[in-house]
Amino acid sequence: MTTLEIRDLHVDVAQTDADAEPIHILKGVDLTVKSGETHAIMGPNGSGKSTLSYAIAGHPKYEVTQGSITLDGEDVLEMSVDERARAGLFLAMQYPVEVPGVSMSNFLRTAATAVRGEAPKLRHWVKETKEAMTALEIDPAFAERSVNEGFSGGEKKRHEILQLDLLKPKIAILDETDSGLDVDALRVVSEGVNRYKENEHGGILLITHYTRILRYIKPEFVHVFVNGRVVESGGPELADELEENGYVRFTSPAKAG
Repeated sequence: MTTLEIRDLHVDVAQTDADAEPIHILKGVDLTVKSGETHAIMGPNGSGKSTLSYAIAGHPKYEVTQGSITLDGEDVLEMSVDERARAGLFLAMQYPVEVPGVSMSNFLRTAATAVRGEAPKLRHWVKETKEAMTALEIDPAFAERSVNEGFSGGEKKRHEILQLDLLKPKIAILDETDSGLDVDALRVVSEGVNRYKENEHGGILLITHYTRILRYIKPEFVHVFVNGRVVESGGPELADELEENGYVRFTSPAKAG
């Protein structure tokens, strides 16, 4: 059983102007994600959802000023970005970056070697990769293309889930994986996430604006995120309420202050 525990997390984000004061984004987040659980974090734009994902992953622009993040009792904040990945944390980014000159196949095998501690046996790796790409309806020719270069939004998101499939993390943080996906791509990506949960018994932190992805990926827990903190938690019925009524109940001055 793996446990990601976030306690009283406060995070500042540096501004582009070096002389400007950092912006205080997260204001005391408490959250626990365990193996086999899917937690959906929902909230309006600018509420701090993506900041939470970057803080967990270790993005240098995001400074933790108070609180703690632990994975199975180990202090995540003391780990470098690559140490967090090797410990079992995975981030599927909202806007996956392009890496010109590095083929997808090389990138994936290098990442798997780093996470697993040894290079996968080539014959087994080729079979494993081919099966994962087929399941995600990814053209095999993409394996020799540079990472995300010239990919559509849907292709980038499929490749994020391909990494999830092959790296087999303990906890997967999916930052608006549904953004920019058409209906078919949303189905394929969601099926990939569900396979990961079933096969690896992984914990999932699913960050999204909309409930449409929750028709495919069923969360046990739903958290409403407003003004840098969790303002309400519940079960799937909370997502149904958000679908019907939006965030108005949670963004009134009395609730969001």
